Amino acid sequence: METTLTVTYYHHAGFSVTDGTVFLVFDYWRGENDEMNSCPLTGDELAGYKRVYVFVSNDREDHFDETVFTWDRSAPNITYVIAGNMDAEHRKKARGLEMNPGDDLKLEGVDIHAYATSDRGVSLLVTLDGLKIFYAGELNLWHWREESSLSEIQEAERAFESAMAPIEKLHVDLAMFPLDPRMGGLFDAGANHFIMSVKPRLFIPMQWHGRKNVASEYARRGRTRFTEILALTSPREQAQVTYRDSSITWKILPPSLPNEVSLDSLAQDDPFADSDLPVALDTDTEPKKGNTP
Repeated sequence: METTLTVTYYHHAGFSVTDGTVFLVFDYWRGENDEMNSCPLTGDELAGYKRVYVFVSNDREDHFDETVFTWDRSAPNITYVIAGNMDAEHRKKARGLEMNPGDDLKLEGVDIHAYATSDRGVSLLVTLDGLKIFYAGELNLWHWREESSLSEIQEAERAFESAMAPIEKLHVDLAMFPLDPRMGGLFDAGANHFIMSVKPRLFIPMQWHGRKNVASEYARRGRTRFTEILALTSPREQAQVTYRDSSITWKILPPSLPNEVSLDSLAQDDPFADSDLPVALDTDTEPKKGNTP
């Protein structure tokens, strides 16, 4: 069996994943300085898909952007799925199907389960075409080693271990997880623990606060026998990821900008094959041996 997903990075912790028919958007945020101004995601773009699911995993400023709730004016095929534990102020601005840890939703084309995090909101496991997509949200080992007291570090570790306990049993094909260098020493401890315990087939770091080198270096050195790591670091940079029973391969595509690449290209094997665009086409990774099916 072979399934291809297109993963697009937007900014900070914002991603989309699509099989060409169903389109998933996770925690889209335009940025503190409107970094997505030149290439925003819009409702017009989403209108071409059969179903669109827009997720807001928590109501922190860098995960909660009110603009997403305008998209359904031009894309009525959108369903919003939001964390159920937002504060009162954000509840007035958000709308959608609410999920709290432990909740399940079965919607057209997807199954969704919500897990706890070690901070706010929920983490999400979305099943699309039989593939398990995990979005961590604010799940991480928030330990701040150089600044926190021993008791604060221990509390952070307990919160992380408690949230991770049910997640460690999962089969995950694609994971998006924080890698926050602001924490100083051992900033990658949460990501390392997730990779070693869950063994996702493909891991994409997020929330690296503008430090592209952090994501790229982690991808270079962090891969294991069971997990490949892919860094997407430019707004709208894409990867076409092909899953087979015992291997994955991917192609890195140049950023797909609004009005420059048609929506139909998302469903094609090579959207630039018949194009005159001056782009450097990707290189497939070698099939990974030993990945769990």
